[in-house]
Amino acid sequence: MKSYDLLDLAVRNVRNSRLRNLLTTVGIAVGVASLVAMLSLGIGLQTLANKRLKKSGIFETVFVTSRTDFRNADRQPNEEEKPEENPPLDDNARRQIEKLPNVAEVVPEIRAMGEIEYAGKTHASFVAALPPSAKDDDGMASLKGSFFSSANANEVLVQQDFAKRLEPTATNLIGKDITVRYAERKATTDDPSGSGFSITRTERTFRVVGIIEEEPFGGMRMISRARVFFPTAVAEQMNLMQMADTQQMMKAGPQSKVYTMLTVKVINSTKAEEVQDAIKKMKFGTYSFLDATKNVRRFFAIFDGFLGIFGSLALAVASLAIVNTLVMAVLERRREIGIMKALGASDIDVKKLFFAEAAAMGAAGGVLGVLLGWGMGRVINAGTNVWLARNKFPPENFWYVPWWLVLAAIAFAIAVSILSGLYPASRAAKLDPVQALRYE
Repeated sequence: MKSYDLLDLAVRNVRNSRLRNLLTTVGIAVGVASLVAMLSLGIGLQTLANKRLKKSGIFETVFVTSRTDFRNADRQPNEEEKPEENPPLDDNARRQIEKLPNVAEVVPEIRAMGEIEYAGKTHASFVAALPPSAKDDDGMASLKGSFFSSANANEVLVQQDFAKRLEPTATNLIGKDITVRYAERKATTDDPSGSGFSITRTERTFRVVGIIEEEPFGGMRMISRARVFFPTAVAEQMNLMQMADTQQMMKAGPQSKVYTMLTVKVINSTKAEEVQDAIKKMKFGTYSFLDATKNVRRFFAIFDGFLGIFGSLALAVASLAIVNTLVMAVLERRREIGIMKALGASDIDVKKLFFAEAAAMGAAGGVLGVLLGWGMGRVINAGTNVWLARNKFPPENFWYVPWWLVLAAIAFAIAVSILSGLYPASRAAKLDPVQALRYE
């Protein structure tokens, strides 16, 4: 029997028992819809998380520390290694890292405690440095005002909640001057050993140019937890006294510029691991969020697996309806089967016919199920965004249906339908044509 004739006959047979086959097809559609809806949720949540992290630039970031202070931060303990022989994380190390291939930027993590004076009132707050690349950070999408006009501008950005403490209407702070008092680290010139230093209370006036609603870098970096931000070049000139500076200066002396942590910006996230390995060879400790996201990806893989299993249960139930429909078709069409076999149709031809009918119902149910699952996702996503809007949160897309999921869902529905047709097809093929022709 030719494939075209087989398909034509299968479609006609499906049309003959419209109500029963329609109900079976709807059952398959409901199963596919639940599968698509479940997996779309998992994929959507993973896509949303990756999108947010990618926009924060965290995948292109490698944090570098000195192994002198952070021993065994990223490796197993080694009794033979002498930590005091590891190089300091100083300006020389910074220049070496800047020369590495695929490195776009190397900046220190600068965060310190300070006092902010505005309108005659003083407020304690953490201050931090932001590099020029932070302008492209996702957190700057809601920036009110403007970013720093230059790398050395005497300007600051203020986090919105803190800005409201200074000025009830936060945006009114833009264009105003604030005074920042901080502890400045200074080397003493009268110490023959060159190891002396002093801490001086210093103040400086800055112009507020922007208000940040969200924490920069998705709140994933230490400097994100500050409330007032300077350009990195300005913060370095200020020589802010940081928490770990005393320990560093006791080892290297105040004349040496030693960093607690350097943040390395890589040109592409695919190069982060390569840069990280190169820095490790320089005997520095490293950490990147790619290390942490390995566990996140593992979690989503397991999560998607469970969603797929639960979503497939409805399709498994629908497969029983296919078996029932085709078994009834065998009983109703015994004479037809007997005539086909009497005219020369083989057992394989009869099996192919029932497989084709099962596949037709599976394909129709798969397409309808994908459309139904997509529609369910859109409705739920819209409802969720209404709730987010009422709670003053930005809208999000929690559902994502990639093309591969559409094709896989339809193919899976067809495969399950064909497997469900194994028993009815085998039963139909075993019919004796003489007995079938006698059947009333």
